[in-house]
Amino acid sequence: MAIVLVRTLIIYFALLLAMRLLGKRQLGEMELSEFVVAALIADLASHPLQDMGIPLINGLIPILVLFCCEVLIAGLSMRSIRLRGLIFGKPSLLIVRGQILQKAMFQNRFTVDELMQELRAQGITDLSTIEYGVLETNGKLNVIPYPSERPATAAQLKLDAGQGGYPSIIISDGRVLDANLRHLGFDRAWLQQQLEAKGAENPEQVFLMTATESGQIYYAAKEAQP
Repeated sequence: MAIVLVRTLIIYFALLLAMRLLGKRQLGEMELSEFVVAALIADLASHPLQDMGIPLINGLIPILVLFCCEVLIAGLSMRSIRLRGLIFGKPSLLIVRGQILQKAMFQNRFTVDELMQELRAQGITDLSTIEYGVLETNGKLNVIPYPSERPATAAQLKLDAGQGGYPSIIISDGRVLDANLRHLGFDRAWLQQQLEAKGAENPEQVFLMTATESGQIYYAAKEAQP
């Protein structure tokens, strides 16, 4: 039992490290080569776990080789447009000025039902409002409406939108994140003032609190546990 546990942990952390080193982009959206590598790694990792007679190194070496191949291909594709197009393909226009390009739909094996599903997911029901519909290399459909159909911005309306800023978590489930607090240029005294203004006596009463450099605050008190 101990051997099974150790082998499982080694394979798990090896896979975790490999996927982490591939980068966040690969975790969020897979291209063709990345999908192939992920499928192969999953299959290779299962064999040493199912058969204790297979040396563990026989599972780790193929995973390492595939990881190196993916890193190499990713590096080369960043430098070569031709190789990038060969391996990952190119985006395809499926909709141009409200018209569906049926030939492109057929070439990409993209059905009308799939097209309508993607449009509904983006809140679009009228194809005539779409200037371009682009099928990306990862299979995602990006829709670009006509300028008249796009939401108006504050600049177009000549309004002062004020200062935004990136919200950083300063209290998470009752714990103060001092590093984020210092990064924003605030201290514990400022935090205590904000808590008192919200009706809280201490951070333990706060579920989530975020703040921006301009002082915009989001506050959520802890709910009573049943």
